[in-house]
Amino acid sequence: MLLAVPGLLGISVVLYVILALAPGDPFSELANNPSVSAEVRAALRASFGLDDPIWLRYFRWLGAMLQGQWGFSFISRVDVDTLILQRLPTTLAVVGASQVLAMLVALPVGVYAAVKPYSTFDKVASSLAFMGFSLPTFFTGVLLILVFSIKFDWLPFVYRADLAETGWTWWWLQIKQSLMPVMVLGLFQAASWMRYVRSAALDVIRLDHVTTARSKGLPERTVIVKHVVRNALIPVVTLVAIQMPAIFGGAIVTEQIFRIPGIGSLLIDSILRNDTPVIMAVTFVFSCLVLLFNLIADLLYGWLDPRISYK
Repeated sequence: MLLAVPGLLGISVVLYVILALAPGDPFSELANNPSVSAEVRAALRASFGLDDPIWLRYFRWLGAMLQGQWGFSFISRVDVDTLILQRLPTTLAVVGASQVLAMLVALPVGVYAAVKPYSTFDKVASSLAFMGFSLPTFFTGVLLILVFSIKFDWLPFVYRADLAETGWTWWWLQIKQSLMPVMVLGLFQAASWMRYVRSAALDVIRLDHVTTARSKGLPERTVIVKHVVRNALIPVVTLVAIQMPAIFGGAIVTEQIFRIPGIGSLLIDSILRNDTPVIMAVTFVFSCLVLLFNLIADLLYGWLDPRISYK
């Protein structure tokens, strides 16, 4: 856990320097506004410290972050933490549901393909997996919209966070509007994970302890579930942790396609409007989430493999 602190500090330094050196700032549009004089522009820049050295501005930002003050959005005119807290639950819900779907598909399909290698099922599953992770999320997202929203009019293609309905009606509408973005992210990840699950399970099946379990007369189902799946999940957990940046990157694209009001769409809007405080805070939140999932992966290692100890 303590090793994550230097990582976060390093990430924050790199992000802040890149944004500070990038062309443009929140007040660049005022230069084209004739009603705002040069003296007013200079006073605004001085009040926010935009003309101070980069190192001074960074330490001022870091101190404010440690105190829970994430900055002020120049475009939305509200605190940055308020904006993020409004949108973060939506992003986590969509990403979380998609990863659950990916694991529910990849784990049984990959294990069964490993148990029956080079069978018809294995060949079909592998072909579909190659097709799945070869297609980018923006393509599959548009394809699902054309089929299920425009052609058959079954599902809405615009995500609404302000549903007025309550009770079971709210849950039904929420599920309907979440189906396509969750499928786009989940099936893309499932296609990639299935190949890794198959490969890891094939390696474990050949080990001596699996042969010993079978020679003792244990049912095949018990051998697969207790001795194969648990050991095969260790490299898969590593893969999931490594792919978290790509997962959140795919979520940004998916949020743009389906107009999901998450922090991914907030980041894109902030970049287009040069809203630097929001850009810095959102990218830092993404970095914290990636490190958090890597920490969870490290904890899962100890549960999957008792030989791993953190003492």
